[in-house]
Amino acid sequence: MMHRTKRKNFIVVTLASLIAILFLLPLVWMVFTSFKTLSESMSSAAILPKTWTLENYIDIFSSTSDAPIIRWIFNTALITAIGTILVVAIDILAAYALARLRVPGKKVIMGMIVAALTIPGIVTLFPAFYLFKSMNLLDTFFPLILPYTASTMGVFLVYNFLLSFPRDLEEAAYIDGATQWQILRHVIFPSIKPVATTLGIITFMAIYNDYLWPSLVVNTNEMKTISLGIATLIQGANFVNPAKMMASTVIATIPAIIVFLFANKYFVQSITNSGIK
Repeated sequence: MMHRTKRKNFIVVTLASLIAILFLLPLVWMVFTSFKTLSESMSSAAILPKTWTLENYIDIFSSTSDAPIIRWIFNTALITAIGTILVVAIDILAAYALARLRVPGKKVIMGMIVAALTIPGIVTLFPAFYLFKSMNLLDTFFPLILPYTASTMGVFLVYNFLLSFPRDLEEAAYIDGATQWQILRHVIFPSIKPVATTLGIITFMAIYNDYLWPSLVVNTNEMKTISLGIATLIQGANFVNPAKMMASTVIATIPAIIVFLFANKYFVQSITNSGIK
């Protein structure tokens, strides 16, 4: 019986490893291609480069480059940071108000939030575009940040968590003289931290990887995000340089990987935790 269990575990681990390698292969190819020369990246399908070079990275970060990737990274970092903070803060406050405070029409509001979850995001793109266009805000940070200031999914997620959160802890804090804000900060937020982190990760990835909305509201090269800038490399004059495109993609991938690795434990906790510590 033990040998059968070990054999079964070995097969499962082997299959999982093969699947992981299959998914990682494009990422590995991307990294190695970024160190190839222009001629080799266009003529060779081998994963490992014959001649290793940093020319692609040096060219990208040079002041004479037609791809201002540092500016694109700054734009993306600013938009992503502000958008993620606003979504997490506003969604937690809105969910707490709906779950704990006496809000008039609470059921109607929650019904509208649930209904909004069924509406595809692409439906709202053109109305939002014409709204910002009528206010002459295109090619600024406003249309890149304001649409990300709140999320109905986040409100719904935090709201359902708070429904299962024991009120006894809050009542005990009230008896000890704590205010509403102190309870939210010292009682609610520590327990909701995994959920808030999960919401932050989802929001971060959605804003960081968004291409369609920035492509509608941004025209100038200086206001582009990293995803839009890389798309320009593919569609523009640099489409004949695969190595340079892969180097840009590697640079764009690193921040997302770092954020995910940093917050991974909270992401797992939000999925596995079903009770309150």
